[in-house]
Amino acid sequence: MVEIIKSKKRLKQFLEDISNRGQFFDDEIEKSVQNILNDVKENGDSACLKYTKQFDRVVLNENEVPVKKSEIEDAYHQIQAKTLKAIRKAKSNIEKFHKAQLKEYFKIETTLGVKVGQLPIPYDSIGIYVPGGRAPYPSTVLMTAVPAKIAGINRIIMTTPPDSNKEIHPAILVAAKESGVDKIYKLGGVQAIAAMAFGTKLIKKVNKIVGPGNKFVNLAKVLVNREVAIDLPAGPSEILIIADKYSNPSFIADDIISQSEHDPDAFSFLISSSDQLLYEVYGKIFDSLKNYKRKNIIEKSLKNNCYLILSKDINQMFEISNTIAPEHLEIHLKDYNRYIPLIKNAGAVFIGEFSPVPIGDYAAGSNHVLPTGGQSRIYSGLSIHDFVKYVNVVECSKKGLKNLKKSVIELADIEGFDAHKKTILGRLEE
Repeated sequence: MVEIIKSKKRLKQFLEDISNRGQFFDDEIEKSVQNILNDVKENGDSACLKYTKQFDRVVLNENEVPVKKSEIEDAYHQIQAKTLKAIRKAKSNIEKFHKAQLKEYFKIETTLGVKVGQLPIPYDSIGIYVPGGRAPYPSTVLMTAVPAKIAGINRIIMTTPPDSNKEIHPAILVAAKESGVDKIYKLGGVQAIAAMAFGTKLIKKVNKIVGPGNKFVNLAKVLVNREVAIDLPAGPSEILIIADKYSNPSFIADDIISQSEHDPDAFSFLISSSDQLLYEVYGKIFDSLKNYKRKNIIEKSLKNNCYLILSKDINQMFEISNTIAPEHLEIHLKDYNRYIPLIKNAGAVFIGEFSPVPIGDYAAGSNHVLPTGGQSRIYSGLSIHDFVKYVNVVECSKKGLKNLKKSVIELADIEGFDAHKKTILGRLEE
């Protein structure tokens, strides 16, 4: 069920195996996904409806794909006041965090008479993918649409799969309206990614696609990356907890279970130098399992992907964590601030025992669209910068041109570009 790793030999093998967990793109899956992409590119909306019937078991006609204004209005009456209040509180904090990331147009003088700057320009259009399936995710709507709106995106669309009644959960519709989404479409899976990437009669092509999904959606995003920009690979959820003998085993067990309820493929790791803590957490996980509605999903996740690892000291804890490169890293250490510099790879870090992952997932304000599968080695979480292009600006006076003349001509000579030299010399000869 849950594996406790104590030997050096097993730890070495485990780290080799776990480093490959994000490599879920086999040839058969890629072929299947590419076929769907090609079909939607060629046949548009009819292909989208075909795959919605095949995979989601929902029969839609073209008129039913765009969400109507009346459906959004009805959604406000279907949710409770406390739900709307929670959505608005989360939105407010997400706005505060992402506004702090905004960069304004700047210029600096690098040489007398030479000014260079950078101009932030928002993408014209963004497509947001919000997964469906096991649960509604209004929080994902907020995490993707709010920063897009702050960045100044002109057109924000969203796709999400409908339920068996051809409907979208009202909390998702309300979150989309509150966040400034312009159009919502009842479409999920690879076909939704294809529609946003290539465009159809119903869905106009976008510049960039953001949002998490399953392995098929993630692969589809990678494959359409020649056509549109994408954010990052965001697959099954992960948590890694670093703890010492002073840590609260009940808190840790709760946090492991909370990530396990996402998905049978979710990963959870605990690393500690306390043998006693590992066994206490192990016991508490199973003591509390019966209390959860998603017990079956939790049990599958724990059976497949839960590891409690004994470490010799704190330095090794962080070495192991950096090798795993988790999506979420919780630090339950007595003097946690001392160890922040040891963090090299993580999608998001939660510091101290009163900072559980769901705080960041929902309402702290930081973004929960994060790299998984070890991808935090090379990717960052979603931010305002994912919705903006940065254009370099150069402004040079005649005096500035003279001041850079020797350097530019020397480098042009080395690279063999005579015409480059002429652009400088011709201006200074006049």
